[in-house]
Amino acid sequence: MSLLPRFRAAAPWAGAWLWALAGLTLLRLLAAFWLPPAPDEAYYWVWGRALAPGYYDHPPMVALWTAAGSALAGDTALGLRLLGPLGVAIASVLLACGGEALYPGRKAGVWAAALLNATLFFGAGAVLMTPDTPLLAFWCAALWALARLQASQDGRWWLAFGVLAGLALLSKYTAVLLGGGVVLWLLAEPTARRWLRGWHLWAGGALAVLVFSPVILWNAAHGWASFAKQGGRAGSSGGGSALRYLAELLGGQLGLATPVIFVLCVAGTALACRRWWRGRDATAGLLVALTVPAALLFLWQATGNRVQGNWPAILYPTACLAAAAYLQGRWLPWRRIGMGLGLALAVLALAQAAFAPLPLARRHDPTLARLGGWDAFAARVEQARREQGATFVAAEEYGLASELALHLPPGVAVVALGDRWDMFDLHAPPAAGQGLLVRSERRSEAPLWPSAVEQGGLTRSRKGIEAERYRLYRVDLSARTPPLALLPSRR
Repeated sequence: MSLLPRFRAAAPWAGAWLWALAGLTLLRLLAAFWLPPAPDEAYYWVWGRALAPGYYDHPPMVALWTAAGSALAGDTALGLRLLGPLGVAIASVLLACGGEALYPGRKAGVWAAALLNATLFFGAGAVLMTPDTPLLAFWCAALWALARLQASQDGRWWLAFGVLAGLALLSKYTAVLLGGGVVLWLLAEPTARRWLRGWHLWAGGALAVLVFSPVILWNAAHGWASFAKQGGRAGSSGGGSALRYLAELLGGQLGLATPVIFVLCVAGTALACRRWWRGRDATAGLLVALTVPAALLFLWQATGNRVQGNWPAILYPTACLAAAAYLQGRWLPWRRIGMGLGLALAVLALAQAAFAPLPLARRHDPTLARLGGWDAFAARVEQARREQGATFVAAEEYGLASELALHLPPGVAVVALGDRWDMFDLHAPPAAGQGLLVRSERRSEAPLWPSAVEQGGLTRSRKGIEAERYRLYRVDLSARTPPLALLPSRR
């Protein structure tokens, strides 16, 4: 019996939910087609054109998803993002099936998936291609395998979990918290300790390491650069106060999870803790082990450094399951309120990013800063290049360089500056030639290119509202220059 028929048989009312998920997926695909790529997405497109077992910033899964989508739909916004909405849809079904396995007949799985899709992490974030997108997809898939393990007590599910956890690690290093949570559950839950004596658990762990091994080998060959970069984010290294960072973390979660769903998740997790502590409920313990320790880790990190709002997104699949399973009575109407509010906010965010109906300034509209005006800006850069007779365009910021490579006409050479590009399998630029360096005015220091001569400026805008200002410089490849790489162009 296949997965979906079994799910519908166990929960006959779930058919309407599946149709709603299909409609939401279609909406996300339309938004993926319409929205211009953000600088980070353009950067991952470059990764997809220079596939490798690892990269300076992250493991390679986002590059694989981007490359696969571009192969199917071209070097377009939809191509870059194609696998995101599809992967999130599959993850939603797996989360719903996992919840049904853990709490049969209680609608916990579908409600958990519905709440998760109503967060901005999933509702709007799934449209953009970032490492968090495959991470959340494989995280939900691994959680489904754990649910099947707990429901069936069949040790073979450890093998599936190991493979899926390894794929999550190939997506983002924070997936190590998934394995850490499972280890804590095995040690703290008496009924789970028997798995430590069998071979299935250890074989699953070996499979996870095997799947992740290409990243380990890549890091070993590149001076452990990626591990060092991401590991250096932990601990106390920021210049702000702990109170400020904690307030930013809380505010970010209230915004990205949406206020109602955030409260539901906190309350549901608190009740799961109570059920585990007082009732020795092993299933509640599994949800707690995968949520609370990671949440405490992020809170600790916020006492000394800024925690980006998207990092705790991994907490919400299990937190939404806890909310759906343990919040009853007066909490039930708030599920619908939270879901409705979250989906409405996601639609508003996507509409603002695509059509900018509200004339908001950059400081009030993050979609303007990241997404606004790239096509027109690239056209003006190309015009300036032609007018000055430059043979290439250059940029110091990796996101700006990637945007120019993605938007400029095929055949226009884009040269990127910086040490990070030494770790890519990219061609070197020509030995000589004059180019046009594009540089954001936010950068107050002198250009890295010592021979740069200023040639004026350009502004990127959307509907007449300024997104960012740039300065243009004439540069020469024959002069002494920093490390350079020739980026791919659109096919």
